[in-house]
Formats: sequence, C-alpha cells, structure tokens
Amino acid sequence: MLNQLVTMISIGMFAGMVTGLTGASAVMVVVPLVNLLLGFSVHESIGVSLMVDVIASLAISYTYYKHGNVDLKSGIWVAIGSVLGAQLGAIFAAKTSEISLGGAFGTFLILTGVVIWRKGSREILGKIGKVMKFKTNSRRIVIVFISGLAVGVMTGIFGAGGGAMVFLILVFVLSFPIHLAVGTSTLIMAITASSGMIGYALQRSVRPIAGLILGASAAFGGIVSAKFANEVNEKVLAKIVGAIFMLLGAVMVITRLV
Repeated sequence: MLNQLVTMISIGMFAGMVTGLTGASAVMVVVPLVNLLLGFSVHESIGVSLMVDVIASLAISYTYYKHGNVDLKSGIWVAIGSVLGAQLGAIFAAKTSEISLGGAFGTFLILTGVVIWRKGSREILGKIGKVMKFKTNSRRIVIVFISGLAVGVMTGIFGAGGGAMVFLILVFVLSFPIHLAVGTSTLIMAITASSGMIGYALQRSVRPIAGLILGASAAFGGIVSAKFANEVNEKVLAKIVGAIFMLLGAVMVITRLV
C-alpha cells in the first residue's frame, strides 16, 4: 500500500512538472505509467489522467495568470472551437488505427520539438506574426475559433495531447510568446479535461481516490515548475519545451513499434 502511494505521488509530481513547463496534457505521462506501474486498465488510466488534468491544470494556470501569462478571452474561444472540433476528429479517428495515429503524433511532436529547440518561438514566428494581424476584434475571434476547431480535430484524432496541440496553435498560429502560450493552453486543457472526466465518471472509469492523490501531487509539481518557467528566460524555456516535446514524441513512437 505504501509503495503504491509513493508511486502515485511520484507519477503525479512528474506529470505536473511536465504540464507546468509545456502546457501539455498529463495524459501522455499518467496513462502509460499508471497502466504499467499500478495495473490500472486503460479506461481507468485515461479517466484518472483526466481528473489529474483538471486539478493540476487549474493550479498551474492560476500560477501563470498571476504572472500575467493567461489570455482569457482568446482561451475561451479556442476552448469552444476545440470542443466542437473534437467530435469531428473522433469520427475520423474511429476509422484509423491507433498505431498509425500514435506514431504520426509522436513524429509530429519530435519535429516540433526540434524546431522550437533550434529556433525559439520568436525567431520562427517573426514573419508569421506580420501576416497574422487582427485589424478588428471580430476577426481575431474568428481566427482564434478556427484555430480552436483545428485543435479539437487534432485532439479527437490523436486522443491525448490536447494541451500540447493548443500550445502549438497558440505559438505557431497566433504568435503567442511561449510563457503566454503555456499558461493559456493549460487553462483550456482544464476546461476540456473536465468534460472528458465527466464522461468517464459516468462510465465508472474514474478512481476518485487515486485521482485526488495523483492530482494533488501533479498540482504541487506543476506549481513549482510553473513558477520556474515564468521566471526563466524565453530562449531557455524554448530549449526546455523543445527537449520535452522531443522526448514525449520519441516515447510515443517507440511504444507503437515494440
């Protein structure tokens, strides 16, 4: 029992640290580790990971918000678009093999990590930022909503990784600085994860006690890493985010091959 508790706390803290630094969903960390180390079924692992996402993401996004690194208005429209897009993505995903989807997303994360590591967000997005100008607020809302729709489609197709996809859209489409992108994507992830958690809870695929332990640990680890991320230089954070994306992508690809 004690070993299981220590394992849950360790998994939660690691997942929270990854989320706090990148804004990526804890699903990518929690699901494989809980399934492998604690023997939870896949459905239970996903259900618990969504609960972890809700608890940790709220704590982490609040930390970013206190540092002025959450765009609430843009975040809301991205969230609405992502909820709708997820339904379209899920329809497509049902006709595609899990191995193909996981491998494709893993490869995508690796390539994205390489780009962010080598260039950093500001250098990559210099020209894009000049093109993507929002002359009116209504135009901004439309672009952000469409971006959220794209996020939802990708999330519905790939399953886990909603937070990572939101982060990428905010950075590569809306030219958000990395700090603002991480904070906003984490807030959106809390909203979308809440919906998913309710769905799994209705199917009795959520272990609330395990979810609370993992979630509290993830919140602690996430707050610590979020404070670090908000203080660190943008270029250094780009290196860290790039490295984590490459690592997560490599894990996803390797697990599909073995």
